[in-house]
Amino acid sequence: MIMVDASGMPLAVHTCSARPAEVTLVQDTLDASFGMLFPERLIGDKAYDSDGLDAELATLGIEMIAPNRRNRRKTQDGRPLRRYRRRWKAERTIAWLQSFRRVRTRDEVKADNFLGMVQLACIIILLRAISG
Repeated sequence: MIMVDASGMPLAVHTCSARPAEVTLVQDTLDASFGMLFPERLIGDKAYDSDGLDAELATLGIEMIAPNRRNRRKTQDGRPLRRYRRRWKAERTIAWLQSFRRVRTRDEVKADNFLGMVQLACIIILLRAISG
């Protein structure tokens, strides 16, 4: 799971098995943040539409923006969902990460080694953005 800023630069990265739901990994990703400040808003897909996650993030002062699931009874106002269109920046960052073979194809046996490769790829992306 990756958290990016408004320009698509990586802010936090967290790796785990494919089994847990993404909603349960948000707090771990926030804890793995490279900076000390939490973002004002998080944008996610329909998997992040959860009352529990909304309440948990509200205690941290973070607004969760996600489209409603089909079975949702209490829907969000449509205005914050306009920000959902900016989700492509996170998808672009994932595509940048996929350009690194060690991230695209996990050859590492240990999860910590793979996390190190993902963090190294994030550092390279940040350095490329800084150098222009």
